[in-house]
Amino acid sequence: MTPQERIRRHLAFLYGEDAAQTTWEQVSALLEAFRQSAAGRAYRREASPSSCSLSERDAILITYGDTFRQAGEPPLKTLGTFLTRQLGDAVSSVHILPFYPYSSDDGFSVIDYRAVDPALGSWADIAALTGTPPGSRYKLMFDAVINHVSRQSDWFQRYRRGEAPYQAYFITAEDGWDLSRVVRPRTLPLLTGVETASGPRRVWTTFSADQIDLNYANPQVLMEIISLLLFYVEQGAALIRLDAIAYLWKQAGTACIHLPQTHTVIKVLRDVLDLAAPHVLLISETNVPHDENIRYFGELNPETGCTDEAQLVYQFPLAPLVLHTFRTGDAGALSAWLDGLDQPGTYLNFIASHDGIGLTPAAGLLSPGEIAHLAGETLAHGGQVSYRTNPDGSLSPYELNITLYDALNDPARPDPALDTQRFLASQAIMLSLAGVPGIYVHSLFGSRNCLSCAEETGRARSINREKLDYPALVRRLGGPDGGDGPLVDPSEELHGRDPEARRQAGIFAAYRRLLRIRSNQPAFHPSGPQQVLPAGGKGVLALQRTSPDGEQSMVCLVNVTPQPQSAAIQPDSIRPGGLDTNARDWKDILTGKTYRPAAGILEAALRPYQFCWLKAASA
Repeated sequence: MTPQERIRRHLAFLYGEDAAQTTWEQVSALLEAFRQSAAGRAYRREASPSSCSLSERDAILITYGDTFRQAGEPPLKTLGTFLTRQLGDAVSSVHILPFYPYSSDDGFSVIDYRAVDPALGSWADIAALTGTPPGSRYKLMFDAVINHVSRQSDWFQRYRRGEAPYQAYFITAEDGWDLSRVVRPRTLPLLTGVETASGPRRVWTTFSADQIDLNYANPQVLMEIISLLLFYVEQGAALIRLDAIAYLWKQAGTACIHLPQTHTVIKVLRDVLDLAAPHVLLISETNVPHDENIRYFGELNPETGCTDEAQLVYQFPLAPLVLHTFRTGDAGALSAWLDGLDQPGTYLNFIASHDGIGLTPAAGLLSPGEIAHLAGETLAHGGQVSYRTNPDGSLSPYELNITLYDALNDPARPDPALDTQRFLASQAIMLSLAGVPGIYVHSLFGSRNCLSCAEETGRARSINREKLDYPALVRRLGGPDGGDGPLVDPSEELHGRDPEARRQAGIFAAYRRLLRIRSNQPAFHPSGPQQVLPAGGKGVLALQRTSPDGEQSMVCLVNVTPQPQSAAIQPDSIRPGGLDTNARDWKDILTGKTYRPAAGILEAALRPYQFCWLKAASA
């Protein structure tokens, strides 16, 4: 079945056979207009499928457009300077969180989908990040915040005035609707009253009164969004993030999450992009338990060998599991989860983001008591905890609002050397896993809780969204082009810097070095096989990664405890055909140290929170 045939079938499911033909004609017109554009002509020259565009060289930086600030220039330009002068080729892609004009929620209440917030810069500043031709510097991820728009948006203001066709762009509640089963991500009212030219109305607002949900039961809304995504491609998007996509389709009497219509809309968007720009990847953002999350890969298409929804899915359980691992010094829960993890598509692995650390994905992987311990430790470390109201009126922790560095380390009892090593060990886990690493910008420096940020906005999430003075940051990092450092001894004196500057500079140099080393190892290909290895105790996470062609394998060891640990890998624990522990010496590509197996057993003595990437010395 061709993509065109699939789109028509999906439209018939969504809107019925009669409306499907008219809607398909509109889709065809949008595709033809794109093909005639400069971006469309460029993409027609690219023949390889999108799944081939990811490799071990891929790592995605996640940042707001104004994280870096410098007097007298747009923040997006300052971001470009940071990328060029400080980060260089350590990452391949940049996810700029919503950079459109907005009214609330730090960008996720979009006023104008097709404009750049003037406070950040312009489309020319966005284009400068991609280089010429697009992607020659950094691949960019754009946010498609398409579940809702700002109540200040032109679409919604026209709805209020009763203008066609916008009366049908939003969901006006009717008396008698059964909304008792609707799943809520927040505890705010589901319906919000507004005044319109036709009198008072109640509109659907899943996330807040300022974020008005779109009505995808109207095919014209879907046409608007298809046109929007093609516009983003024309502006240089190589990845498109589907924000809060699980809530897209609403239907009274249902949970209004994960509905078949939502999955079908994603399939339409995927087919459209596969036709127009096959190198552009969709990534779904659904902060839900793992089994629900991976459904957004879609179904395997036997004709292409690929799934038919998002090519990438956020790996939400990883963050709470990693926190639990370091809190307990026990890699058992993390190892068990990884050992049973299937790989229907490519995961975006992350353990820190602009949001808090979601706890819902840990349900069933950690006990309620273990989750409560994470919440308690967050409060003890100066963070905040967001709670959800349960049907019985009780509260459950929903999200941890804290920087990753302070979540892992107790600010009241600092130990700079050990704390830094523990933090870097957490990042080594993320960088070792199958998939693509997503690095939140504040993890590059081990940022601390910004208590004043949360106090200023009144929002708990602001604790992890500090804006950085770029010239001051450069001074702390050691100059505009500071080199890569060792894997790090932060107690070592760095001339002329205070302890906090030494800590941040050490983390940044070590992190950049890890990324660059990783990018040259085929075993870290996103789709390369992954196997959990028994290492003789729960204090060590041990993994084998293998390149897709089977030519290179890597043994990844991480000590998750503050005590020395000994890892012992038995030859019969290695994937058949992957490694011969008895025949070769093994070299840690991070330190250069060589390990020689004895009687086929590969042993490594690990210092507190030490991590190793071992490959055969002759490989």
